[in-house]
Amino acid sequence: MGARTDAARAQVVAAREALVGELVRLEAAGRAAIDLPARLRREPTKVAGAAAGAAFLLLGGPGRALRALRRTLRGSKADLPKSLLPDEVERTLRKLGPDGDRIRGTLEREFAGFLEERSEGRRERDLGGTISMLAANLLRPASQRAGKRLAHELFDADGETLAEALRSARSRRTKAPDR
Repeated sequence: MGARTDAARAQVVAAREALVGELVRLEAAGRAAIDLPARLRREPTKVAGAAAGAAFLLLGGPGRALRALRRTLRGSKADLPKSLLPDEVERTLRKLGPDGDRIRGTLEREFAGFLEERSEGRRERDLGGTISMLAANLLRPASQRAGKRLAHELFDADGETLAEALRSARSRRTKAPDR
């Protein structure tokens, strides 16, 4: 029983040492990843580009660019017309007479005719809306993937920074008393 206990104790000690080593590496990797000033000194364009790309995606840049393109192609939306105020509509309805059923029938027929006249334009608008929604659905995953890649690249520790942080963490570990 003593040999098994010694073997188990040795395994626990080895696992503890491995855990301490992993904790030191984790601390070093974390410190290296957030040591942006050191990376900025070594690779200023790469870090600035990754930060700008991440900010562009975080602030909804692709959607804004798509809306700006749509506004440029279609023009801005016009204000609502001021000619159809409720008083004018009410006056027009009174001119049709006092019979509510007859007025309802007239309105339904005229509205159906109006919709029939405009159906071609409505189909074209629906096609444009469908195409823009399809484009947005295709671009969203791509922009999310690019944003994740840029964020990973921004916070990915390069070898030199990681090695420096690892040396620093190990030296702190050797100086700190065991608990």
